[in-house]
Amino acid sequence: MTINQLSEQAPFTTKDGSTIRSILDSTNAPVQQQSLAEASLPPGAKTDRHYHKASEEIYFLLEGRGTMEIDGEVRVVGPGDAVLIPAGAWHQIEALEGLRFLCCCAPPYRHEDTFFS
Repeated sequence: MTINQLSEQAPFTTKDGSTIRSILDSTNAPVQQQSLAEASLPPGAKTDRHYHKASEEIYFLLEGRGTMEIDGEVRVVGPGDAVLIPAGAWHQIEALEGLRFLCCCAPPYRHEDTFFS
């Protein structure tokens, strides 16, 4: 059984500019098919617009409000919202308030699978 405590995971900045703490991924558990991380952005910050060739993502908003853009469609998101980001879809999230959200990737997140224009 693998149980990881969020507070014990060191934060780092991803290639798109968000700060994340890996909760479960191949760096800290025997995970093979997916990854789970907590991401955060301070008010006014946004990720760099990007896409992933292989990974499908799900964002689940825990705190704050922001705007989510996927392939040109923009929506306001907040606590309790779950956002599906298909593999290959250009996307960006901007924090209207400080944001904290879970990010699940399948296959697992890898810097090498993040592409910019």
